[in-house]
Amino acid sequence: MNTQITAVPKLYIGIDIHKRSWKVHCSTDLTSGRTFSMSPDADELHKYVKKYYGDHHVSTVYEAGCCGYSAHRCFESYGWASMVVNPADVFRRGKERHVKTDGIDAQLLARELKDGRLSGIEIPDPKREQLRSLFRRRNDLVKDMRQIKSYIKMQLLYYGIKVPEAFDNDHWSHAFRTWLNNLGFEYQTGKEVLESRMRSFRFIDQEFREVSTRLRKWTKDHYKEDYMLLRSIPGIGPIVASGILSELGDLRRFKNIKQLAGYVGLSPGIYQSGDTLRHTGMTMRSHRLIRSYFIEASWQAIRTDPVMQGYYRKHQGKNTKKVIVKVARKLLSRTLAVIKTRTPYEIGVVE
Repeated sequence: MNTQITAVPKLYIGIDIHKRSWKVHCSTDLTSGRTFSMSPDADELHKYVKKYYGDHHVSTVYEAGCCGYSAHRCFESYGWASMVVNPADVFRRGKERHVKTDGIDAQLLARELKDGRLSGIEIPDPKREQLRSLFRRRNDLVKDMRQIKSYIKMQLLYYGIKVPEAFDNDHWSHAFRTWLNNLGFEYQTGKEVLESRMRSFRFIDQEFREVSTRLRKWTKDHYKEDYMLLRSIPGIGPIVASGILSELGDLRRFKNIKQLAGYVGLSPGIYQSGDTLRHTGMTMRSHRLIRSYFIEASWQAIRTDPVMQGYYRKHQGKNTKKVIVKVARKLLSRTLAVIKTRTPYEIGVVE
């Protein structure tokens, strides 16, 4: 009797990706496979698979990290089914939580992929990915700005120089900068330290303004429809709109506000065990950067939009932090609605 193979054999590849090497585990639908190390080169892995598993349907998975999505795009160009996962989504059994090696990680990824327990993250297209890098560069400059300001104020405190009350705030006006430039020290070395730090401050300030301008212009030029829709919402300025479009991508991919709120981190954390049920505040899993931007935008929204102001006052008397999170959730819901309906928001219209 002649027998024929009616099912395509499957190959599952789990990869622990690092800068200098990859640890790879290959398993099929019939065998547990083998683990090996190789250079960080997608083409080399393609040649290996073609040589030993040429007739297999190939699926690959690796964890999101510093190496980005270039490997994923290469795998897809070979016709493979590729997935990039959030490390927190990979289930680990008892021993695997305490013993961690690159080999174990690769085997774990291959096993979870084979069992169908993994869900991949959204992979941005290169255009949006590089816009995201520009947005994150701006946030790096914000951190650098805070740091250099802190160093300058620490130097003044160390030498007992009091900042005039009119300048003692987070906003560094031109008058305050002039005051700093005109400060005198007993010895020239003290003056040189301050001048060096002021040069750093001016450089970071100029770079920050330049990057912010280019970020706004690029977003408006290439995502004009969604950018203008977001800008119609009180509280959402040019930078927040740019952040939403670069970090969250196309909001239309979210089915509902519950899904979007869970992704951003504006959904409540809940702990239940038996008859015990308690809310643990905001969920720990979040997109921290965008969540912080939405909370910051909420303060502006309650100042400029009567509807948001009324919503805030309705909850006055409660914990202020909890109330502003409620406002941020409402602002997030409004954002999704505006994008999905392609209708600009009108101030004063009750939702």
